[in-house]
Amino acid sequence: MRVDGELSDLAAEVSDTQTTEPVTIDSEDGLAILRHSTAHVLAQAVQAIHPQANLGIGPPVTDGFYYDFGIDEPFTPEALKAIKKEMQRIVKSGQRFVRRVVTDEEAHAELADEPFKLELIGLKGGKKEAAEGANVEVGAGELTIYDNVNPKTGEIIWKDLCRGPHLPNTKLIGNGWDIVRVAGAYWRGSEKNPQLQRIYGTAWPSKDELKAYQDRLAEAARRDHRKLGRELDLFSFPDEIGSGLSVWHPKGGIVRGEMEQHARRRHIEGGYTYVYTPHISKSDLFQASGHLSTYGDSMWPAIHMDEERDEDGAITKQGSDYFLKPMNCPMHILIYKERARSYRDLPLRFAENGTVYRNELSGALHGLTRVRGFTQDDSHLFVTPDQLEGEVTKVLEFIISMLRDFGLDDFELELSMRDDEKSKWIGTDEFWDDSTNALRNVAVASGLKLTEVPGEAAFYGPKIDLKTRDALGRVWQLSTVQVDPNLPERFDLEYTAADGTKQRPIMIHRALFGSIERFFAILLEHYAGDFPLWLAPVQAVGVPVADEFADYLGGVVDQLRRAGVRAELDASDDRMQKKIRTHTTGKVPLILIAGEQDRAAGTVSFRFRDGTQRNGVAVDEAVALVNRLVDEKTLVLCDGDAA
Repeated sequence: MRVDGELSDLAAEVSDTQTTEPVTIDSEDGLAILRHSTAHVLAQAVQAIHPQANLGIGPPVTDGFYYDFGIDEPFTPEALKAIKKEMQRIVKSGQRFVRRVVTDEEAHAELADEPFKLELIGLKGGKKEAAEGANVEVGAGELTIYDNVNPKTGEIIWKDLCRGPHLPNTKLIGNGWDIVRVAGAYWRGSEKNPQLQRIYGTAWPSKDELKAYQDRLAEAARRDHRKLGRELDLFSFPDEIGSGLSVWHPKGGIVRGEMEQHARRRHIEGGYTYVYTPHISKSDLFQASGHLSTYGDSMWPAIHMDEERDEDGAITKQGSDYFLKPMNCPMHILIYKERARSYRDLPLRFAENGTVYRNELSGALHGLTRVRGFTQDDSHLFVTPDQLEGEVTKVLEFIISMLRDFGLDDFELELSMRDDEKSKWIGTDEFWDDSTNALRNVAVASGLKLTEVPGEAAFYGPKIDLKTRDALGRVWQLSTVQVDPNLPERFDLEYTAADGTKQRPIMIHRALFGSIERFFAILLEHYAGDFPLWLAPVQAVGVPVADEFADYLGGVVDQLRRAGVRAELDASDDRMQKKIRTHTTGKVPLILIAGEQDRAAGTVSFRFRDGTQRNGVAVDEAVALVNRLVDEKTLVLCDGDAA
């Protein structure tokens, strides 16, 4: 339940003056409580089988939970089976979750054999640096331990440092849960700390909902962009180059090129100017921008250059440290600063497909969605304060329109606002109020679902994140609109106002795709590799009924190519049926077929993605049809679209 708005166990005492609200198990809060309670059962089961295992943290996460353990040997599949069996026993036993307030001293005494828990006690107070997910263990208030109690004897069977709340007893967990996988994880997210074993699980209110989730996982595995990338020959990660660094094969390059070229055309139409910046810069730039001090751990190590020595080895000229750029924005700022700017120049919109580099931990890398080198479709806009709301409106409309071009149409917005604690942000109250209200007005006017998140803004300004759902219902954060007065201040940017005074512009950071690599991966999974016709690397393949019709169909393919269609002729020795299967498996949207009747009539037959056919289409009409479908960016290609 919620008591005066705060989550609380059902066993909590409530006074007559307090207001209570029920929390159902299928609500967002209810699912988190169910999953966190299941994480406790997992930890109890692990320590029942492996008493020497030390406890890390066990928070609920999207669709499930995890728990980290310090243990000498990795968990084997057989160990996981034993753990799951023990969890089933604990769930059926109906142990009660009982909350108990303790002092720091009492917690230290009771958890003396749990070094990770002791470390969290020392970091209590809600500090972000404690660890991701640590807020389920310790917060800014009192310390609490949850005991798992035998319902018949009252005996404490197991306990864990935890803020709660929990279900009343383990039996309410039911049978809608499972263990998913094991992974390595550094304690508190730092490779300087011990590596722990992380067991992931999932929990749902019923077994039917668990089954539906498992079906979604199976479909997600079928659509995994890493798997499809190999099967469709789109991209790879050669060991010789290094982890998290991709190469794009010809077919993947075609799709990426179409994405970039379409976005470029739309940006130019929208008043953006493309700029180009180098991949590397002296440290001075990132020192001035603040990236070295606040983002240094995520940057690649420095490259020391330009040092000169005499014949005795003595330094005659000091060198400089160069860094691969983690962001494009400082370089765009230098372009702005290159000459004097007037209010008449603003808004100024710079765009770049700029490749950046992040020193991601190897364990965090995941296909194209988490890499060490990636290309941001980055834009930076410089505006006057009174242009802010209007420009953000245009940006959001532009982003939504562009994403719809790629077949995404289910959106929601998240507004990140400042923390209440003054020490956590810079700038005036007036700026924060004005800029937050401007973003809120734009978000509300869009008509999209809006969630406001206090305390999640960057220290210098609020932002709007746009999220979208893919074909599997998964939510992806794509585009960000970030208001930034900080970098213009750091670089002393100015423009001359109408009254002749020097004023400071506001900078808007705007990424549409986020990164081209990640967006490509999202689209690949969204379409399960069946890209719409305009994006498909091969748009049409000609399959003759027999070898004698290859020349005729080759002429049709040539006409399509001259019209700009990516078309090929399959003149291999395979039988026609096998060719059709091969190209259907290869996700080719259109298969053109020709036999004696087509050759005699000067026609061609279409086989569409859904397996239907349209026969006897005049060649000129066929070329015009394919071009129309490409130009209209038709998303679902079947006989109905072509009719």
